[in-house]
Amino acid sequence: MFGNIQEQQEKMRQRLTQIEVSAQAGGGAIQIRANAARQILDIKIDPELSLDDHEELEDLLLTAMNRVLAAAAEKEAAETQNMLKDILPPGMGDLGGMFGM
Repeated sequence: MFGNIQEQQEKMRQRLTQIEVSAQAGGGAIQIRANAARQILDIKIDPELSLDDHEELEDLLLTAMNRVLAAAAEKEAAETQNMLKDILPPGMGDLGGMFGM
């Protein structure tokens, strides 16, 4: 019924690495890109940002990272739901709600 589960997992992993999300903090002073596999791809720090206050920089980085990882988790959940719809028999594609997706 489920086919080769390892093959499906690998396809999902590959699909998730192709989906990009981004987030920012400090009005765009910190920008982070990640993929739906929750891998950080890029961090940009505005050169105009004062780096004298390390605590502020740390806070901005944490905020932007948490935002981008939350966006990645949402994309991952949506893709998982779509995958379930594709592999489950008709009428069973809404099982994601049971699993918190």
